[in-house]
Amino acid sequence: MARDLILLALLLLAALFWRIRRREADIRRRYPPLGVLVPVEGALVHALTMGQGPDLVLIHGASGQLRDLEPLMRRLAGHFRVTAFDRPGLGYSTGLGAEGVSPAAQARHLAKAAAQLGVKSPIVVGQSYGGTVALAWGLEIAGDQAAVALVLVSSPSLPWPGKLDWWYRLTETRLGRALAARLATALVTDAYLDSVMPGLFAPNPPPPNYARATGAALAMPHRTMAANAMQVNGLFEHVTTMQTRYPGLHLPVELVHGAEDKIVPPAIHSQPLSALLPNAHLTLLPCHGHMPHHSDPEAVVAAITRAAHRAGWTLAWRLS
Repeated sequence: MARDLILLALLLLAALFWRIRRREADIRRRYPPLGVLVPVEGALVHALTMGQGPDLVLIHGASGQLRDLEPLMRRLAGHFRVTAFDRPGLGYSTGLGAEGVSPAAQARHLAKAAAQLGVKSPIVVGQSYGGTVALAWGLEIAGDQAAVALVLVSSPSLPWPGKLDWWYRLTETRLGRALAARLATALVTDAYLDSVMPGLFAPNPPPPNYARATGAALAMPHRTMAANAMQVNGLFEHVTTMQTRYPGLHLPVELVHGAEDKIVPPAIHSQPLSALLPNAHLTLLPCHGHMPHHSDPEAVVAAITRAAHRAGWTLAWRLS
């Protein structure tokens, strides 16, 4: 009896690992890299560049990758050279292990990739967790890749009350990440991903076919899920440290936040942050949630335009 149970357990384990490998191969077949893989100190950074003009860097949020930013890139590419990155450990960018938990380490790593692509004096735009990395970019990066302005969209920036949701509590430990990420890779379907998108966008509807169009399944490989969980679980400690430096960040900062954002509430993040930064301008969007770069892209484009003017760029056109 015991032997039979052991055999059954081994068969189930083999089936699980077969399913994981098949699922991950299928995801990467359906959503190949869109840009180039830039080598940075033994790792790779996936980057996509569009357009010509002054440099604009876009950084995506948690559980994301640069495909989420592609519609915004296309709006901007007529007037900027727009470069979007997969953050370390997500999409097609190599993870940085424990170091990658730090937004500052991510910013330094992406700035090195930006240097190889010839990016100079960029406006750095970040959505959600990407905005925290953009803030770290402003604090950490000097020289040719130093930001001339920041645009933060629905971005966490300060310590928050309470705990993260059940998934992140489950993946706080190494064992929890190892088990939960593999089970999710094997079991979570595209249909389930579609079903959770309304909660991400609420109170706005997601764009039609959003999960498939933006390659949301690229969040599902188990190593990607584990890296994302480590980063999100480590964020509180890092924003707690970063906040002491915000009053010294004198470059122009545009904050764009949905007033109804329940994921990163503006009353906890963008509103108090705007009071801490010496040169910030806050735009609260009534009736919008966590994803205004999709639900109100004109407002995000307008913020980028203002950031460019405030940085001293002469723009003889209006983005639309």
